[in-house]
Amino acid sequence: MNLETEFERVSLPLEDAFTISRSTQEMSENVVVRISDGGGNEGVGSAAPASHYGETADTVEAVLPGLLDVVEEVGDPHQLERIEERMTEVVERNAAARCAVSIALHDLVCKRLDVPLYRYWGLDPEETLETSYTIGIDTVEKMAEKTERAVERGYSTLKVKVGTDRDEEIIDAIRGAAPDATIRVDANQAWSAREAVRKIEVLDDYGIEFVEQPIPAEDPEGLKFVRDRSALPIAADESCITLEDIPRIADKADIANLKLMKCGGLREAMRMVHAARAHGLELMLGCMIESNASIAAAAHFAPLLDYADLDGSLLLADDPYVGVEMPDGEIDLAGSDRAGTGARRE
Repeated sequence: MNLETEFERVSLPLEDAFTISRSTQEMSENVVVRISDGGGNEGVGSAAPASHYGETADTVEAVLPGLLDVVEEVGDPHQLERIEERMTEVVERNAAARCAVSIALHDLVCKRLDVPLYRYWGLDPEETLETSYTIGIDTVEKMAEKTERAVERGYSTLKVKVGTDRDEEIIDAIRGAAPDATIRVDANQAWSAREAVRKIEVLDDYGIEFVEQPIPAEDPEGLKFVRDRSALPIAADESCITLEDIPRIADKADIANLKLMKCGGLREAMRMVHAARAHGLELMLGCMIESNASIAAAAHFAPLLDYADLDGSLLLADDPYVGVEMPDGEIDLAGSDRAGTGARRE
């Protein structure tokens, strides 16, 4: 089989500037990969690189030719395991670049078989859940306004970015703007261990569901210190990147937050799902700010999850791709019965 491959960079403006404790983003640079089989089937995937993990759109574009050479050399898109192993041999790091190829291949394989990705995996589309919608750091007033707007749009689960000197004021304002919403808090490594314990005790009064990555990933014992003393469940994000991290965080967190762009592909993400369950962890799948060309694939994991944070495309002002519908944040796999991931250009 002669597979044809190509990629292009797309610049995606955000609806609002997005600030977390360590950075601000106004544009998301994604790299879209397309793989076709010459028989009318084309798979689409996308890389949403994060500089925090050592990747940019430039590095993705630099390594993709080598990764796509592997795809063309193997020739058979159904040999997903072999291709992903070979890609790791060619490019050990650059997870987002490898992930884009992995998504495109899975999309192509499912289109050749004429099944949605969830059915290829044997999952029940009715076992779905709601994605959270993220409120980035801003002035307290603007964060309250963004919260009101999110609630008006139908989102009832919010993830609030913190890591400032006014965290309690922020949560107080957001709880006031969304008294009935489920609220999760994400500090993005901004606190020390003892500071995290103190802040979490205060946050507990606001009915917070859980706290994500309260302290730096470089301090695993500090994470355990927090988890052992926390009034709320702790989710590990920056501390949980690849499969090898699952056993490392098993006694230090309650929830493993997986991201396709961190782990490098759909098969690796599935291995992480099973490993996390074996270690007694709850599961969340998160994302970067990214196009539906990749978010659509992530949505198919919904039946395996306890929590979803798949709002990456919802934060964009414009996305050339559509994917799995999420009315009011509900991941609607059953209503997206399209072969592949469901991602397609508008």
